[in-house]
Amino acid sequence: MVDDHELLAAWRRGDQAAGGVLLQRHFRALYRFFRNKVGNQADDLIQLTMLATVKGRDGFRGDCSFRAYLFIVARHELFRFLRKRSHEADFDPQTSSIYDLRPSPSAVAGARGEQVLLLEALRCIPLQYQLTLELHYWEELSTSELAEALEVPVGTVKSRLRRGRAALEAELKRRVSRDDATDTESVLRSLALLRG
Repeated sequence: MVDDHELLAAWRRGDQAAGGVLLQRHFRALYRFFRNKVGNQADDLIQLTMLATVKGRDGFRGDCSFRAYLFIVARHELFRFLRKRSHEADFDPQTSSIYDLRPSPSAVAGARGEQVLLLEALRCIPLQYQLTLELHYWEELSTSELAEALEVPVGTVKSRLRRGRAALEAELKRRVSRDDATDTESVLRSLALLRG
């Protein structure tokens, strides 16, 4: 299989098919990245991310993996979208959560009970932690790739992972104690997946 950097080099030389393969290779990861944050508008943000990637492809220096670069672009597009949606002043990824911004709950419809609980809890923690946890656990980015994608030092990534897990655990426990119908064991199994 041709790696991302080879496809990017071919794309820069004018091979449009290589560019298509490269972007298609990461489509599902982008969809997962946006789905729990913006629901039905995930497709629009994927298109904006891919458009920005096409426009910036020659500016990518290769200092990180193409996948990490793509998540840098995706994160910038997400923040731009959320700032518009919250009328600029209310959005701060350091403290704001997706829940605070009141997106549609349709993004989690149809999932099993504990998955819904986990996704809702993720939406209630600060966005910087949500992004870090999702990119690490679902997209399997290493701490160095996360540092590149989030444009922060590796130490900050480790701190965000630790604080994000703690915030998520607290939110899950709060939700379990609030909802007597929720199976505590299912929630703890979901949390155990994040502890790996």
